[in-house]
Amino acid sequence: MVKDEKERYNANALVRGLEILKLFSEERPTLSLVEIAKELDVSRTVPFRLLYTLQTLGYLHQDEHTKRYSLTPKVLELGFAYLSTLKLPEIAQPYLEKLRDETGASCHLSILDGHEVVYVGSAPVRGVSAVNVNIGLRLPAHAIANGKVQLAYQPQDQLNQILFGSNLKPYTERTQTDYMEFQQELDAIRQKGYAITKGEFHHGIQSVAAPVFERTGNVMAALNIVATEKTFNNEFIEKVALPKVLEVSKILSGFMGYHAKIN
Repeated sequence: MVKDEKERYNANALVRGLEILKLFSEERPTLSLVEIAKELDVSRTVPFRLLYTLQTLGYLHQDEHTKRYSLTPKVLELGFAYLSTLKLPEIAQPYLEKLRDETGASCHLSILDGHEVVYVGSAPVRGVSAVNVNIGLRLPAHAIANGKVQLAYQPQDQLNQILFGSNLKPYTERTQTDYMEFQQELDAIRQKGYAITKGEFHHGIQSVAAPVFERTGNVMAALNIVATEKTFNNEFIEKVALPKVLEVSKILSGFMGYHAKIN
């Protein structure tokens, strides 16, 4: 097929849309409409509708104050492109496995996508009491530790959008459903640097989670250990699970270029 014939079959809108997604990078995590139009060498009216469509589909997020666009984790659906640029799951896997072996509980890595978390790494344990998940599984962020710890570090305007979009659905009698109390809980989590949940999504399931930060200081993922109440007692959480989760999350954050500020 000659070049002219190939071009006849090109879907220009699709090509432009993919070109827009590829403009984002570690060096340029956010872009404005003007910057995108300049990069594509077109007028602003050309990418405007495409940006609206990509935002509607959930692949882009626009900051309501700055009007700048950024990628969302939903681009994982496009061949895991987002994930491959981070390389975090590959780096984290041996640490997840070591954490599993040291605690005897399943360990997971997840990212926040709207009001849900998406699991991108896992080191499961075997047995009747095992609590395991599959890569790609989505769970409600407000009802699990790894979701709460990522929500706690979101900008307030974005957090408001997420919370009102989730409706804080109850899954057990322990699920937090009051917006004001949930906000207070997130504030406490941010101050402590970790989250602990007990039976909020499933009865008898407990979890400890800590954030993984990127170079800019934004939370990019969460690391958590999850087990049944029979496996997790208070002493185990405080003396074993929590210190180890915090240690590994600090190591992974360092790999991502994050260096905590010393006050």
